Amino acid sequence: MANLMDEKALDIVLDVKVKVTVQLGSCLLPMRDVLELSAGSVVQLQQHASDPVGLYVNDKLVAYGEVVVVEDNFGIKITELVGSPKA
Repeated sequence: MANLMDEKALDIVLDVKVKVTVQLGSCLLPMRDVLELSAGSVVQLQQHASDPVGLYVNDKLVAYGEVVVVEDNFGIKITELVGSPKA
């Protein structure tokens, strides 16, 4: 009976929506530079184009991956789960 209750509780949790975010990179800018941003401005990130991007679930890093294009949308191909041994 306890196993059936565990399954029902898990079903409820599995339907909870979480915020998934991909971080391409970041940088520090003086406020002076931020105020000068306009359409067409380029902000250089402290990340190389070949570096993996971070996948966050509710602001917690859970994986790394590569940016991919799926039809007309961006996506992420998972290459490593955080805490998993590297292959």
